[in-house]
Amino acid sequence: MYVAVEGVIGVGKTSLVRLLQIPFESNSLLEIFEENPFLSKFYEDRVRYAFQTQMFFLLSRYYQQRRSVPKLMEEGKKILISDYTFDKDALFAQITLDGDELEMYGQLHTVLAEKIPSPDLIVYLQATTDTLMHRITLRDRSFERSMDREYIDLVNVTYDEFFMRKENKKRVLVIDSNELDFVHNEDDLQWIENRIRQRLHMPPFQPELPIIEKDGTK
Repeated sequence: MYVAVEGVIGVGKTSLVRLLQIPFESNSLLEIFEENPFLSKFYEDRVRYAFQTQMFFLLSRYYQQRRSVPKLMEEGKKILISDYTFDKDALFAQITLDGDELEMYGQLHTVLAEKIPSPDLIVYLQATTDTLMHRITLRDRSFERSMDREYIDLVNVTYDEFFMRKENKKRVLVIDSNELDFVHNEDDLQWIENRIRQRLHMPPFQPELPIIEKDGTK
């Protein structure tokens, strides 16, 4: 079983994957983004460094997933949980590239994506742009300090449009994370774990009982 946690920068993907390792006895696959030599320059001048940044990420994520996903899934663990999907790279390309660069990127992404295993379930951590900006400020990564709200809002809208599509409903579990603190609140973490188990029909879970949302709705 292969699960990917997705969401915009700062939403808490990596933290959630690490916390879910114990209850699910899972392997984990974490995105390697610090190695991109263009990333800090991209946040300073997105137009100038967009193509270099995007191409480096595309190839890096391809090699990581192509090599690691099959290997980790064969190690006998019940589940593999990743903190990103291969699809995310194309979403950023839509925002940062245009013209011939976007066309060239799109052709390469299409070819590479055919060789990447697709997750059985995507857990989409949704949050408002204000929440994301607050969390980005709290974690205080040096290369994110120049990130502006307008850019994060554009990424947020793009993510929502993709992961909330009707055709993605069966494979995407949407979690409103605005009022959740799964890092410090065990109940919030367990609530997310139960949601995932129910969608995957993975015991222990109670399929006859409706899941109550954090706002009280079913």
